[in-house]
Parts: sequence; C-alpha cells; structure tokens
Amino acid sequence: MPDGAAEFTLTLHNRIGGIPAAEWDSCAGDDNPFLSHAFLSALEDSGSAGPKTGWLPQHAALRDAAGTLVAAAPAYAKSHSYGEYVFDWGWARAFEQAGGQYYPKLQVSVPFSPVPGPRLLVRPGSGVPPGALGDALRQATEQLDLSSCHVTFCRKEEWEALCEGGWLQRLGTQFHWQNPGYGSFDDFLGALSSRKRKTLRRERRDAQSAGLSFRALRGAEITEKHWKTFHRCYMHTVDRKWGSAYITARFWPLLSERLGDRVVLMVAERDGEPVAGALNLMGRDALYGRNWGSLVEAPFLHFELCYYQAMDFAIAHKLPRVEAGAQGEHKIQRGYLPQPTYSAHWIAHPGLRRAVADFLERERPAMEAEMADLAESSPFRRDAED
Repeated sequence: MPDGAAEFTLTLHNRIGGIPAAEWDSCAGDDNPFLSHAFLSALEDSGSAGPKTGWLPQHAALRDAAGTLVAAAPAYAKSHSYGEYVFDWGWARAFEQAGGQYYPKLQVSVPFSPVPGPRLLVRPGSGVPPGALGDALRQATEQLDLSSCHVTFCRKEEWEALCEGGWLQRLGTQFHWQNPGYGSFDDFLGALSSRKRKTLRRERRDAQSAGLSFRALRGAEITEKHWKTFHRCYMHTVDRKWGSAYITARFWPLLSERLGDRVVLMVAERDGEPVAGALNLMGRDALYGRNWGSLVEAPFLHFELCYYQAMDFAIAHKLPRVEAGAQGEHKIQRGYLPQPTYSAHWIAHPGLRRAVADFLERERPAMEAEMADLAESSPFRRDAED
C-alpha cells in the first residue's frame, strides 16, 4: 500500500484469469494489444508463460476503498533473465559473486515481447498517479523479500514518475518506421536518397522473384494449417540461430481466437504452400512486429516479410508507425530510425543499488550519443539531394 494512500489495497494474482478481463482492460485500454487480457491469458493458457518456464505470474491489482480496480500491472516473479530484452545478467552475476541472491526478482513486463507501451496501467478518470502503483510495487518487492523490481519498456512519463520515487533509470534503443501519410510504398521510396532507393527496390525485386508470393492475412483468414506451419517456421529459425523457443504451439491459435483481426500474419508461399511467416499485432496507432520464421532460404526474405510487408500494410491501413522489435541496426537503411526505450529499476540492497546506479549514470549518455550517431545514417534524402 503506497505511503499516504491508505485507501488503496494492492493484491498480487498468480494468474491473469484471477482478474476479470473487463476490469483489466478498463485499465490497459485498447491501444496496445500486448497489454490486453487476451494476449496475457493466451501466454499463460498455452503454457508459454508460467512457473514451468520461470515466469510465475504476480499480476498487480490496485483497488480503492470501494473495491474498484483503479490500476494494474503485468508482473512476474522471475528465476532467470531470459525473454526480457533488457539485459541485467551482469548485475545478477556481480551480486551473486558478492554473496547475494539476485533471483527471484519481480519483472513488470510483457513476456517475450520487447514492445514499448504502458506498464503502470491506470484506469482513466481514477485520479491515481502512476507513482502510486510504483510505490506499491516497491513495497511488495520488499515484503516478498525479492532482490529487485524491474519495469521494462515503459512509457517515458512512467519512467519519469518512477524516478521521482527513487527508481533507477535506464535507456535503450529500438528502430521504428514512421508513416507521415504515404500513399504507397513508392511514395516512401521517393523520400530516400537515390542510392538507398535503388537498394530497397533491388531487395524487394530479388525476394519476390525467388518463386515466392506474399500475403497479409488477418483474423479468421489465418487457418489452423497456417499456424501449424508458422510454428514449424518459428522452431526452425530458433534452432538455426541457437536461440530459445519460448512460445508453445498452442499459443498462436489461442492468440488468433482471442484477438481476432488484430492478429496480422505475413505469409510467404511457394506453389500455394506456406513456407515462411511473420507475426504482427495491430494496435490503434501502430503495427507491432514480433516473431518470424522460415523453412526456406531466399534472398532478402526476412527483410521482405518483416519490414517491407509491414510497411505496405501500415500504408494501406493508415497506421502512423511500424515497430519491428528489438535490436538490428540494419533496420536503419530500410527506413527504421532509432528511438529511445525506457526502463526503471528498484534494487533493495544498498550496495548493489549504488553499483547499478553508477553503471546507469555512465550508460545513459553513451546510449544518447549512440542514438545520435545512428540517426546520422538515415537513408532519407537531405535537402540538397534529388
């Protein structure tokens, strides 16, 4: 319970189903599908996020004196740092070498999804400041004897509110494509320098001349066969890259059933059979790219499915931006420019807290400088160019 706010009561729930969907979504809103009850429940009900995978749900619910849910947060007790995309392995290693126990920790995030968005979900009109939920999470971390609490990929205003409450601030970088109102992909190409324009045209031509055809499928258009093939593609790509397969085969059809037309699957077909795919979710103002996979090798297939098809879709549906996931400086040359991401961290142990604070004080200006340098590599025309 936050100091000075005795009218609020915080409870933690070991399954998202313990909070009614209508109550949760009244706080989460309908802008970002990753925060929806439907998405989070699909992760849990499919066995993708749960105790067996080291993501023990501890979803936070803040209620007022009348019992009304006024704020919530997707939270998990973590026994590792996999599937988070904001890396704290070094912090854990240093603390454990000094005799401390870093795990379990409390992670306020969406599992396996480095998608920026709200994390302190406050019901509109409730008058609850985001910092109140942050204070409650901090106190819950201490009462549960956890080492730390991490709010990752949050909004900047949440980041700033948590900082006022003593949380440590961390900056990251992603690459997003902005759509100022292009009428076609050619309009976008016209905004690029001549050399970059030729490169992208060649990449699309080569991908589309490799005996493949491409389609964007939504909601009910995505069949059980598509999902079975997509899971094979996902597993094949994960195995080839020596990664970890977080998502179970049950997740994809559950997601499609619960989110309907907000699910967009870019499919590559050869002789009428799907051989590659890229999963996207559609928000109010953005198309969010997530998982992809392929059973075949083809030139520039990843770029076509994950970037160019997403841009085509965003243009056709007048979406202001495409967010294509974590990392990847190669995205810059394809029009995806660097954007800051924000995370806030509460660390209970004073010594570890001081060490991490010192690290972040040095990391943040380095990240800002790196983003400025990356922006200089923009493929867009300067005023003097054609």
